[in-house]
This record gives sequence, structure tokens and C-alpha cells, in this order.
Amino acid sequence: MPGKIRNDVRVTHVSLRRRRACQWLLLPAVQCLLPRTLFAATTATARLWPAQEYTRLILESTAPLTHQLLAMKNPNRLVLDLDDVELSGDLAQLAQHVQPGDPYIQSIRVSQFRSNVLRVVLNLKTEVDAQLFTLKPFAEYGNRVVLDLYPLTSSDPLMALLEFERNGGLDEAPPAVESPAPKAPPSSRAAEAGKPAPGTRRLLLIALDPGHGGEDPGAIGQRGTREKNVTLAIARRLRLLIDAQPGMRAFLTRDDDYFVPLTTRVQKARRVRADLFISIHADAFTTPVARGSSVFALSEHGATSAAARWLAQRENEADLIGGVNLDNKDRILARTLLDLSQTAQISDSLRVGRSVLDGIGAINALHKGSVEQAGFAVLKAPDIPSILVEMAFISNPEEELKLSNDRYQQKFAESIFGGVKHYFAQNPALARTRPS
Repeated sequence: MPGKIRNDVRVTHVSLRRRRACQWLLLPAVQCLLPRTLFAATTATARLWPAQEYTRLILESTAPLTHQLLAMKNPNRLVLDLDDVELSGDLAQLAQHVQPGDPYIQSIRVSQFRSNVLRVVLNLKTEVDAQLFTLKPFAEYGNRVVLDLYPLTSSDPLMALLEFERNGGLDEAPPAVESPAPKAPPSSRAAEAGKPAPGTRRLLLIALDPGHGGEDPGAIGQRGTREKNVTLAIARRLRLLIDAQPGMRAFLTRDDDYFVPLTTRVQKARRVRADLFISIHADAFTTPVARGSSVFALSEHGATSAAARWLAQRENEADLIGGVNLDNKDRILARTLLDLSQTAQISDSLRVGRSVLDGIGAINALHKGSVEQAGFAVLKAPDIPSILVEMAFISNPEEELKLSNDRYQQKFAESIFGGVKHYFAQNPALARTRPS
């Protein structure tokens, strides 16, 4: 009897395997005969990040998305076809997310082009430089298809600051960044770049870098406060203070809710030969008890603490979260530019960091009483003193309230500004001789 039972079981297993094999052999043939709509389609979500610098469309799914992009004219439009994607949820509502002020997209249409192809049509206001790339799953994000729309001719507002500074940088108000700046004669520009007029003090340029943005929200507090919004709000307040100070001018690496790669932030500061780079952040930790403000400078020889090393690693992941096009050759150039000795830069960064830390300490507890160091990618400009300010812990409920409060945001901005003024009072900026 036991042997018979074993034989029955063995026969049953063989029969099941045969039936399953037959099912797998027949399934492709059956699929070819039946409409594709009978089979499960991929569900995708969609997000749109419009900004003057560029507009980004992101489609995300748990499964990789097969896609094809076509550029068409008369009128200008982009056609993005997605295979086996369901028309539902965010995709069905995508047209409603187009803002009137979007500089590139007029409207969006989403429709079922074929039974197995979903078509997304972007009607454009002008011709664009379209860049399409994919991102593998990272953190809480799944597979992403990213479509970036850049202007064919970039109208870089930072160039106006650069041209103004090259032509003397007087204490009077610089020209509006939207207007073309006056140009020096070609024969004298190379020798006179950055040289102030006799008897005048040249303009100090401060690069303010609001951390995170767009796809990358940064840390999120218990009440839902997003780091990217706090950093932008405080940076804007700090810019107003700096611009109101005679002889000083500030600009932001981003002035809206969009993502800027870490090396691009550094490149922007170098293009205008900034005298100082301040990256503004709000700290977070795994427990809500951590509190206090911190200031960081770059380290070439390891972090000064385990916490500093952990924080640098987390901040350096911004490119993976926000989404960087690795096919962009400019990144190779950026890495080359930053491959220089930074000993002098770090020394200056520690001095300005100390001054800013003293200023912040007057309005908030300090997490650590000294400037810490770690390998922050955003601090790697070889010729600009650069610091990263963690204003407070957004993961601490009390400090989250401060970070989202208008009065405290102003206080944070004023405390950083006070430290900057004190630093330049003790360390006057020299005439610029760096190449652009």
C-alpha cells in the first residue's frame, strides 16, 4: 500500500507538469488570437515639474516601460508611445497638470493609440531640446522614464551677473538679470576681467544653493514639511538680505521647485566666479530627539564623525533620487574641472563656516560646536569657499515647527547673513584672476 501511494503521487506530479508545459506552449498562441486588452496592462504614474530652466515629465511604474519618442513640427509637438500601459490614474489626469505659465508645454493629450500602445502627445509652445532617459528603481521610486525639455538657446540669467562683474563690479546696483549686460571690448576683456575701477570695491557674489527640489523632496518632517520647500524659502529670504547690502549680490542655483544635479550647482557658481557658495539644508535623523544646527565643509581625507559621513552619503544620493541623465557629456567635464587640489578652498571654507556657525548659534542650539567635514559632492568647487548649512532637524517636531515658521525662517536667514558679513569683514575678497 505505501508503494502504491508513492506511485500515485508520482503520477500526479508528472500529470501536473505535463499540463503546465502544455499551458505554457499554448499561451503565446492564444495571446496572439485574443485582444491585448484582455491581459493585464502596466499601471504608471505621471508627474510634471515645470520651470523656466527646464520642464521635466516623469512616468513611473513598478515594471520597466517600453517607449518610443517622436519629434514633429507644424505644429511643434512630441509624441511619446508607451507599450502595454493602462490609461488610468495620473496618466488619465495628466493634461490637467499643465500650468499656463509652463514655458514649453502648451497642452498634453493622452489616448489609446492602439490596443497595446498608449500615446502621450505634448503640444509645445516652441521648439525644444528634448532629452529622454530612464532611471532604475531607487529608494521609494520604481522604474522611471524621464523627458526633459530644454530651450534650444539657453537664456542663462547668471551670464548677466558674470558680464557685469567682468566689467568692474561696482557697488551700484547690477543690471537686471533678464537684461543683456554691457560687454567690454574684446581686446581688453582678458586683461581686465574682474578688475575693479580705481577707488571702488568690487562686487561680492554669493551663490545660494537651496538643497533638493523637484523629484527630490529631501527629508520630510512628521507634519509633512518638505526640506526642499524650506530650503528655497530661506534662500530667498537670504538673497533679499544680501542684495540689499551695498557691494554684495546673491543668486540662487534654483529659484523654483525643480531638480538641479549636484555638479550643475557647482558649475553655476563657478561660471559667475562666486566668492562664496552656501548650500542650505534641513537635517534629519532616524529618531526625533536629534536637534540643533550644523555647518559642514569639504574633507579630502574622510569625515570628522560617523554622523557627518552618513549625512554626506545621504546628501550625495540626491542625483539618484532627483534623476540625472548619465548620457549627458557635461558631467564628464564637470568631474574634470573638480579634479584639482582643494587645500586652500577647505581652509577658507572652515573659516567662513566658523563665522556662520557662530551666527546661527545665537538663534538656535548647535548640534556640534565646531565645523564638521565630510565628502559632500556639492562642496567640491576647487576655487570657491563652500559650506553646507543644516539649519535644524526637520525630523525633530519642535525644530520642524521652527523651519516652517515665517519668523524663524527670517531669523535663520539673518543669522547666516550675519556670519557672511563678519567673514568678509575679516577676509576681504581679492581681485578675481580665475578663468571662467
